[in-house]
Amino acid sequence: MAIKPTIYKFNLALSDMNRNVYDSLNLTVAMHPSENQERMIARVLAYCLNAQEFLSFTKGLSATEEPDIWARTLDDQLMLWIDIGEPSVDRIKKATRLARSVKVYSFNSKSDVWWAQSQSKLAGLNASVLAFDYKQIQTLAGLVSRTMDWSLSISGESAYVSTDKGECEVTWKVLQEVE
Repeated sequence: MAIKPTIYKFNLALSDMNRNVYDSLNLTVAMHPSENQERMIARVLAYCLNAQEFLSFTKGLSATEEPDIWARTLDDQLMLWIDIGEPSVDRIKKATRLARSVKVYSFNSKSDVWWAQSQSKLAGLNASVLAFDYKQIQTLAGLVSRTMDWSLSISGESAYVSTDKGECEVTWKVLQEVE
């Protein structure tokens, strides 16, 4: 019998000063059995940084042909493809052919090595690449519980998160940006 995902519920008050997005989000996030809390938190942050109509989590690690998060229009066009982690260059190349916009959010201790190896190959692709600060992601993951109320304020390249268990700031670097 397969191990089932762990379900987390987020009640988020989102204030994104960069994009003038102010919203209340109720997210139900399934953490795959092979996924860790840091990766799940990176997915939630990436979702919040891109909050828009039609944005949704996919089957994630269970479906290798899908990104972690996507936005599809009513006529099923793939507008946004978001991968979390360090995907292969071939995967990103394929995503740029399928979606109008592609974003990659790296989050772990291997990010620098992955970027050093991939940077020149990704330079010509229509994909934005960002790297969350791993220690800050770990700190935020330590504040996770199964049901959470979050207040999330985004400004510049920083997100300030206030939870029931404490506060944390998560910053990121833009490694490659595509307009």
